[in-house]
Amino acid sequence: MTKFIGIDIIEVMGRVFSRHFDRLSDFSLPGRIMVIYGPRRVGKTTLVNNYLNRLLETNHPMILRASGDNIRDRGILSSEDTKALLDWTSGYTFLFVDEAQHIPEIAWGLKLLIDNRPELNIIATGSSSFDLSNKLGEPLTGRQVPLKMFPLSIGELRQSMNEFEIKENLEDFLVFGMYPEVRTASSSDQKRFILNELTNAYLLKDILQLERIKKPKVLVDLLIMVALQTGSEVSLNELSNNLRVDIKTVERYLDLLEKCFILYNLRGFSRNLRKEVTKKSKYYFYDTGVRNALIQNFNPLSLRNDIGALWENFIVIERLKYRSYNNINARDYFWRTWEKQEVDLIEEYDGRLHAWEFKWSFRKSPKPPSAFRENYPDADFAVIHPNNFLAAL
Repeated sequence: MTKFIGIDIIEVMGRVFSRHFDRLSDFSLPGRIMVIYGPRRVGKTTLVNNYLNRLLETNHPMILRASGDNIRDRGILSSEDTKALLDWTSGYTFLFVDEAQHIPEIAWGLKLLIDNRPELNIIATGSSSFDLSNKLGEPLTGRQVPLKMFPLSIGELRQSMNEFEIKENLEDFLVFGMYPEVRTASSSDQKRFILNELTNAYLLKDILQLERIKKPKVLVDLLIMVALQTGSEVSLNELSNNLRVDIKTVERYLDLLEKCFILYNLRGFSRNLRKEVTKKSKYYFYDTGVRNALIQNFNPLSLRNDIGALWENFIVIERLKYRSYNNINARDYFWRTWEKQEVDLIEEYDGRLHAWEFKWSFRKSPKPPSAFRENYPDADFAVIHPNNFLAAL
């Protein structure tokens, strides 16, 4: 395995955060709540604290930092007591609420603050879009600005690595993923340990603690089955039969896994329902290291039979990060016909289709499938492989 070279975590995260500061400045507005969603341990709390500390150096604002893990903060924010909320925030220009999903009825507390102190800047973070979106829901409709943060992206690593170094470490990215802790670990053993611990934290803290999760083994088995089908269409009936649970339970668990930023659901694209497959989904992991931890396979690529699936998963998620961080609002899909012609990823934005095929190795650049060319002649088409992937990210 290639050694990860030349990275200092303070330097990397400092440059990464600097890249995000402009986004926070643009979206942190009085009378609106900026909500930063994302998986655990990708740096949400550190990002906001660094951003606020930078503001302290320049504008000297008064900042109140609260946490959903703090009993007193939870009590005040969920009290719906206007006087208590106003007394608590008196004199402050910023309120930062970390782990906001742990605070019951937080939406009403924040609404009271916005209604009575419209000049107050509020930032909240959460590692479960399921919990936090439900809690912020209707009371704050139109008043929240949602942003997402992911594990490190190739675009962010460009701040501290040149293209040669990124390509040299590509195998390591595919096997161990892109979490900051993993990327700065000094050995493969440390990376395995971090990923195993991280995966357990995902399951125990973000999913199993959610209400009505009565069969944790089923949830883990479901994740392993999906991991082994990376890049393939997933049959809910097949999962239901193999797990011996009803299909509604499978659907609910998959939905929770999406909302807790473990799985990403890519649906089928169609403008011609008779020829194109649309009912099934493909599921990708937000991080390939987490996927490999679930199936306990950290072997180098030379000893694996799933290189194509890993490559496809990696690029789909890197494109997701790229679009999110570059404010490209797109719908994304895969495309396949009943005759098994297929395209790995289609992005629809600016009134056009942009089609991508992902190949780990090939002898000559493939052309788009004939049925795709016939039905969508104006669509862009590109093949992404290890020699040119940086141009797409």
